[in-house]
Amino acid sequence: MKVAIYLRVSTTEQNLDSQENTCVEYCKRNGHEVYQVYKDIYTGTKSSRPAFNELLEDMRQRKFNCIITTKLDRMGRSLAHLISIFEEMNKRGIQFVAVTQNIDTTTSTGKLQFQILGAFAEFERNIISERTKEGMRRAIGVGKRGKDKQPRKRRGGLKKPLNVNSGYSVKRGGF
Repeated sequence: MKVAIYLRVSTTEQNLDSQENTCVEYCKRNGHEVYQVYKDIYTGTKSSRPAFNELLEDMRQRKFNCIITTKLDRMGRSLAHLISIFEEMNKRGIQFVAVTQNIDTTTSTGKLQFQILGAFAEFERNIISERTKEGMRRAIGVGKRGKDKQPRKRRGGLKKPLNVNSGYSVKRGGF
């Protein structure tokens, strides 16, 4: 079977080598021919990613029969996005394998696992977002921000002095 391997990490501090080794070993064990390895250093919350877009375009041209990745969340973290990708893959006869999660969409069990893990991936993303927002609220409360935790610079004040004699008046109590 001709397969595409998709790898993704969120930051440049992370490394794709481990994912690539896992997927390539899986392909060797199962006698799959690797068409291409697609690599993104991009957040999974974005549905549009350079290598992922190329993967989808090649899938639409039927250049391979299966997409292989290490985990389902490498493809994306939104359940709606994952399901739309899965439906398009299914319509085109493209299989999906998440090597470390034993998901293989050629089976009913694999399809069920795919949907359940997709829901958990979205849940995890929402929890991370909530924690991040809470941390930011806390940081604002103590007057600090960012990785360096430096105090915020005070902003404010008028850049131009207000011209009191401009001919405009201020009313109190409404319009």
